Amino acid sequence: METILGLIIGLGLSAACGFRVFVPLLGMSLAVLSGYMTVAAGFEWIGSWAALIAFATATVLEIGAYYSPWLDNLLDTLMSPAAVVAGTILTASMLGDSSPFLQWALAIIAGGGVAAIVQSGTVALRAGSTGTTGGLANMGISTIELGGSVLFTVLAILIPVVGILAVIWLCYRIIIRMKNSNILKRSLRR
Repeated sequence: METILGLIIGLGLSAACGFRVFVPLLGMSLAVLSGYMTVAAGFEWIGSWAALIAFATATVLEIGAYYSPWLDNLLDTLMSPAAVVAGTILTASMLGDSSPFLQWALAIIAGGGVAAIVQSGTVALRAGSTGTTGGLANMGISTIELGGSVLFTVLAILIPVVGILAVIWLCYRIIIRMKNSNILKRSLRR
């Protein structure tokens, strides 16, 4: 049961990484440092003061950069792999009582996969916004993404069952929307 709850929390945090990479890392660091949450052996560093300061600084820089016109599109390119890595690490950090093989297999496939799906959706949304508004609507999209990251982080940590339901719904909506807009069909043809 603890492994399932850890996976649920990890997936919620992974989805949050798809919106903003450092917000869920900051949220988890605060939760671990305050004693609200524990992580798997080897991941205790997430709850250190040094990690908290690093994640807070990175969060502020990431948020500010996404409000800079045209820099936001460049960040999408850089942050896509970073979101997958962060989602994998956050999920692995929550799977403490499982074998290392199961821990990392679930973390890579489920955590990294969820982060990749959400990140793909945000990249497609920003690209569409840039193409149709010349980037004028991107600040609004950045605000929505930040709100999504904060919401999914809070749900994953405080109400994991609601968080996982939100993750399932969001991933379903992103996949359906991408399928209907032919994004998946074009990328699969390559």
